[in-house]
Amino acid sequence: MDLGRRAVLAALPAVGLMGGSRAVAAPAARRRVGAVGPRPPASLLGREIRRLPTSRRVVALTFNAAWDESGLAAVLAELRRRKAPATFFPTGEYAEARPAAVRAMAEAGHGLGNHSYSHPYFDGLSTRERAREVREADEAIRTASRVEPLPFFRFPYSSTTQDAVADVNDLGYAAIEFTNDTNGYLGPAGGMTVDRVVRRAVDSLGPGAILQMHVGSSTGDGVVLDAQALPRIIDAALEEDCAIVDLREFLTAP
Repeated sequence: MDLGRRAVLAALPAVGLMGGSRAVAAPAARRRVGAVGPRPPASLLGREIRRLPTSRRVVALTFNAAWDESGLAAVLAELRRRKAPATFFPTGEYAEARPAAVRAMAEAGHGLGNHSYSHPYFDGLSTRERAREVREADEAIRTASRVEPLPFFRFPYSSTTQDAVADVNDLGYAAIEFTNDTNGYLGPAGGMTVDRVVRRAVDSLGPGAILQMHVGSSTGDGVVLDAQALPRIIDAALEEDCAIVDLREFLTAP
């Protein structure tokens, strides 16, 4: 979740998805217009992905970017220090407003997903409006980063529906949601602390976990608890024999 849910998850095996997802008919994987990179396998289509399809104890670190970049330097520095991969999901508006930040994510070697252009609730959009949000974000992200964005889409507010997932799949994207959000975005004003962020992350660890975090401050106070908690989250994952996995391992060759 970005601004909160509507009130305040060698390549890995392409096996059937684990329980807890909402199933829709899975379309065949298709390349986006102009895309030249890898594609999601059919096993990642047809539903929202909240836990990766593996029995291995791995966790994917993901960061949304829709506000500022207050915590980005700290996040990138820690990932570099630990040699840990992550996937960043900027919005198109963020990419246009902060191209240097998006370029820094790419130049550090991390994958870039798509988080829509203007961060609307997708359940209230038409198929055409959804396509415009995804395509405009793709253009903005590739322009800012100078790399090919990944065919991974994350819904704003995690407001998924069967129709919306199908529309995103038709555009060639897998709907990558999350097992748990750390809620670090709420900040101290929202009752969160670094300890609570770490606890939420640790409680989510297990086979195929996907953690959602943020690189910016939702309140504009410059406090990014996810960035502060990241070293402890990585330590906790490794202590529990939970390896950090790169989402790109789930893609197929073009």
